[in-house]
Amino acid sequence: MSADPAVRREIPDATVARLPEYLRTLSRLAEEGVLSVSSEELSAAVGVRSAQLRKDLSHLGSYGVRGVGYEVETLALEISRALGLTQDWPVAIVGMGNLGHALASYSGFVTKGFRIVALFDDDPSLQGEVVQGVAIRPFRELPLRHSADPIAIGVIATPAMAAQSVCDRLVDVGVKSILNFAPAVLSVPEDVDVRRVDLSTELQILAFHAQQKVLADGGLQAVGAARALDGRTATETAVAT
Repeated sequence: MSADPAVRREIPDATVARLPEYLRTLSRLAEEGVLSVSSEELSAAVGVRSAQLRKDLSHLGSYGVRGVGYEVETLALEISRALGLTQDWPVAIVGMGNLGHALASYSGFVTKGFRIVALFDDDPSLQGEVVQGVAIRPFRELPLRHSADPIAIGVIATPAMAAQSVCDRLVDVGVKSILNFAPAVLSVPEDVDVRRVDLSTELQILAFHAQQKVLADGGLQAVGAARALDGRTATETAVAT
């Protein structure tokens, strides 16, 4: 059951961060032919508490039906609307190295409401190369390209040293949302949103957790060895006596 969108409260940032995972899980359930899902089943699949899930979805005005749960396709549509994925979002990628090429080649953008409209790189060897139907152009053509088909989201996949200048030029033409893959902190006006994806930082965090597991396993092995040694000592003592 859904409330009138006009009376929905502002959705907290923490809830927004969880909505894509809810949507991903609901999309998988829909592909499997599942028609409805309880809050307990959905929360377990996502990895959050059921109370947290119900609270998150209440911000959308969605409360489910007692004894039935949530209609999978209906809830997926509500979340898509809340995230703005029912609209068409033109995206430009700046920096067509390995990462830029990988992003431009990702077919999932189309099904998620994003449309790659421009690819930029100043490397002469890349000029004119076509990726998924879009030709790579020099970055100086940004204003012309933006005026022809306004860019909603700019993706920065350049080296760190170029990221701020690229960001400044995107902001200058009117791009208000930027996804930054460069390992650099960007300075932007208050009305511009920047999301930073630092792959090296994520790998370092994973390395920390991997190290903790190794240390924990080592500790368990040490305890096991100590217990085995104690057992042998106790046996030897009993035999000696």
